[in-house]
Amino acid sequence: MGLLIRNGHLIDPAHDVNGKHDLFLNDGFVAALDHQPEDFVVGRVIDAQGLVVCPGLVDICARLREPGLEHKARLESEIQAAVAAGVTRLSVPPDTNPVIDTPAMAQMIQQRAWQLGKAFIHPVGGLTKNLEGKFLTDMAALDDAGCVAVSNALQPVRDTVVMRRAMQYASTFDLTVFLHAEDPWLRGNGCVHEGFVSTRLGLPAIPEAAETVGVARDLALIETTGARCHFSHLSSARAVEMVAEARHRGLPVTADVAAHQLHLTENDIGFFNTQCHVIPPLRTERDREKLRRAVKDGVITAICSDHQPHETDAKLAPFSESEPGISGLETLLPLTLKLVEEKLLSLPEAIATLTHSPARILGVDSGHLRPGAAADVCIFDPEQKWVFERERMVSRGRNTPFHGWTFKGRVTHVLIGGEVVHEAAPVADRDEDARPRYAG
Repeated sequence: MGLLIRNGHLIDPAHDVNGKHDLFLNDGFVAALDHQPEDFVVGRVIDAQGLVVCPGLVDICARLREPGLEHKARLESEIQAAVAAGVTRLSVPPDTNPVIDTPAMAQMIQQRAWQLGKAFIHPVGGLTKNLEGKFLTDMAALDDAGCVAVSNALQPVRDTVVMRRAMQYASTFDLTVFLHAEDPWLRGNGCVHEGFVSTRLGLPAIPEAAETVGVARDLALIETTGARCHFSHLSSARAVEMVAEARHRGLPVTADVAAHQLHLTENDIGFFNTQCHVIPPLRTERDREKLRRAVKDGVITAICSDHQPHETDAKLAPFSESEPGISGLETLLPLTLKLVEEKLLSLPEAIATLTHSPARILGVDSGHLRPGAAADVCIFDPEQKWVFERERMVSRGRNTPFHGWTFKGRVTHVLIGGEVVHEAAPVADRDEDARPRYAG
């Protein structure tokens, strides 16, 4: 029995689809658009009148805390948070405990996700053993085990010779290297951007040069090795300019940005607000505007959640001793839609940064809805206004600086393999007949 999503405004940026269409799903795949196949039997109908129908979101960086940090969150809770937020595929960094540096670890995480039967998990394998930056992992075996890329996560590879050899080895297997560009000596024990706020609060600072020096080194190695590399969660204007120049020269590089970096600056730290303690740090308004412009211009092609759930105590310590990170899955789509509301991006452009662009970076066949594609679908109401409340978060990590923010656009249904895995409860005391309709 098939499923019909009718009357929805379908947006599939990968194929320039942007208009009202009916979507037919059968046996876990997209069967057709608009015209019902002859052998299609409708088993369920979802009326998406006034709603946007798009591919399931692809989050290129989310830490689910399992294995090793189950006191912060578990796979079950975070995958449920993902599907409630419209995310159907997640890429997880290798800094679990134990590290994802063996085929057994990569396969275990994927099997756990399969057992839960919800969002797909794509592991990123370790670039070096135990992420110590000394010895290379068996990248061929990690590739065979389903790893979509290799990375040293947030741990620096201090030895440039090791990094060069790692890039050469990865390119042999056509594996993308995910890079957290940062000079560990310049970073030191810093926790905020070096500037007015760090001076006012007396906090140890991380200069912009920590990122730009890291980017410069990695770009030089990319040029000599030809490795395909991806810069994860850029934060500074100068780093964006360097990546833009490298792309203009034809180097095989891509980049993403964490959603919170597009809306917050160092000023949001206020008086030691630990919810704004993130790595890389929140930087200046100029940096934020440059990051936004880079998304608009296509220098940065993906927006990620950089999801890092924490237990309550992790954020109760003094700022420099608190743990960095935001529980970001449930604000990924709302923060991206806010860029549409602010007229920086069109709706198709915004959806592209969350669907086929990150899928293309990961090298997975996802983020689109052409016939034959996996029936991973997100449906959301683009006009519904709602207040984000920490107490209502699905994730076990409720560390967020966005508590109390008003967002526009909320997920109503999520389908994975044609099965409805999330369906929002009807909004109380709402006049459905008076609901604004999406006009394109």
